[in-house]
Amino acid sequence: MTTASNARKISRLLRAISQPSRLEILLAIGTGEACVCHLEAYLGQRQAYISQHLMALREAGIVGAHREGRNIYYYLKDKQTLDLVQQAAGLAGISPDDLQFGKPSTHVSSCTCPHCSPEGVCKPNLIDPNQLLAESH
Repeated sequence: MTTASNARKISRLLRAISQPSRLEILLAIGTGEACVCHLEAYLGQRQAYISQHLMALREAGIVGAHREGRNIYYYLKDKQTLDLVQQAAGLAGISPDDLQFGKPSTHVSSCTCPHCSPEGVCKPNLIDPNQLLAESH
């Protein structure tokens, strides 16, 4: 690869994470994962706003996702992203103690996802197929 093409790749990565809202999402996800309703409660932003930024982060290959029932959980594809954010924070004069990353166990009381609330409204209704067979006879 040429220096110019390497520079373009690095520039795309930095551009994808340079917006403050996207950095907030990365910090909120931290070393764990979070669904949109969790990020909405944690960051105090609207779902549509967060989803737009998650889409940009996914398209850049920074964030991945997996589905559990009705929820889609987002996670960092490469933990080196957090290292990059920490280094940038240091260059900006921010102490590592002032930079808070979300943890997998971070619960938000206003979030109804199953990770925050076992009785959350996001759980799917499960139907026992054997019960359906017994009722049809």
